[in-house]
Amino acid sequence: MTELTELVGSWMRLQRWYSTKSVEPRLRLLASFEAEPAPDGARAITHFFADDAPRLPRVYQVPVVARVGREGDPAAYIGEAGGRQLYDGPADEAYVSSLVELIAGIGRTEGGAASARGHRIGDPLTLHSSRRLTGEQSNTSIVGELDDGTLVLIKVFRVVQDGANPDVSTLAALTTGGSRRTPELHGWVSGSWPRPDGLGRASGELALVQSFLTGAEDGWELAVSAAERGEDFQERAFALGAGTAELHTQLAAVLPTKPAMREDVALALDGMFQRLTIASTEVPVIAASRAEIAAVYELAAQSQNLLLQRIHGDLHLGQVLFSAERGWQFIDFEGEPLRPLAERALPDAPLRDVAGMLRSFDYVAGSLARRDPPIEVSAWAARARQSYLDGYAAVAGSAVADHAALLDAFELDKAVYEVTYESRHRPSWLPIPLAAVNRLLSARVS
Repeated sequence: MTELTELVGSWMRLQRWYSTKSVEPRLRLLASFEAEPAPDGARAITHFFADDAPRLPRVYQVPVVARVGREGDPAAYIGEAGGRQLYDGPADEAYVSSLVELIAGIGRTEGGAASARGHRIGDPLTLHSSRRLTGEQSNTSIVGELDDGTLVLIKVFRVVQDGANPDVSTLAALTTGGSRRTPELHGWVSGSWPRPDGLGRASGELALVQSFLTGAEDGWELAVSAAERGEDFQERAFALGAGTAELHTQLAAVLPTKPAMREDVALALDGMFQRLTIASTEVPVIAASRAEIAAVYELAAQSQNLLLQRIHGDLHLGQVLFSAERGWQFIDFEGEPLRPLAERALPDAPLRDVAGMLRSFDYVAGSLARRDPPIEVSAWAARARQSYLDGYAAVAGSAVADHAALLDAFELDKAVYEVTYESRHRPSWLPIPLAAVNRLLSARVS
């Protein structure tokens, strides 16, 4: 399998979902399984590769469709191996159909050390056609049209880990609970593969199918467009805040909650100080403010009567859609893709999500300030932030006011993380989070 491994490695490093951007992949083929051959003879094969390039090996799911002759999408072409032309699976209907058939219970897979099976909520689905979407960072999404004309979104997880993926478990709980704040989950595919350390097997989710919201607008693009045109966004920001609080209420109703214990606070504080240490080491201005930032964290640690629950975990304007029929919709509950799954599903404070959205409004203003010529919308962002908080309070009551110190700490922690990210990847954007750090510390003094 050396030929296949080298071919996939060369192709993988060019894909947006390959997470270790600065190094060449060092792949090992762990195992594979194959779906039933398509009517035209195409073979849909899913490979699991361990990548030893990062400090901790990562496992990638790499579905391919093998064809004789160049019959697939040229844009999805990987190369030739074993006398067949290989194409990226999510771009080929043979692979997408095999996923839907697995969920419907009419497909099967064959493999030795790897396997997969489908799970569904509701009636079986029958795929008519599909098209891959572009632009995602960590996964691959496909729009599928069913035989009855209904559209669905099929998400294929590229980095797979041992354990339950919160994107599936959260959507499943919300769907069965009747939530209207998220697209409905129709089903998913789970799989099993060898662990990269050779110690047994791992299992987890490989893909999901959910409703596709036709005509829905991306929250980030909607906000940026409104800001650059000087359009008021307060009403929509208020509705988004209310929707966030409704989502938190629904999550608390369908998934476990727990009072925050001393060890929970210590764990959260450890994470904050780790991120602060990294930022202080790499950005001198943060080192100069370390004591002030630490004081904000320590004050937040004294918060009382906190209830922890499942939250979104990575909430920002790019994780919401606006539907004319259903209002604000929340998507992508996977959390931060490279964090261990067990950490992503831990109960947390809902205000962490609120802080993430506040930072996102700040980034709208910061991104427009980087335009040529710059567009000044800081006042627009401030109004949107306040309207979002007002909307959240309209549903959640005094949750924000009662824990204002905690919200400040979460927002400051997020800005400190952004400082590190921007200093490494987009130095010209570093002023955005630095300004937020200064604002939050100045507000505390005043």
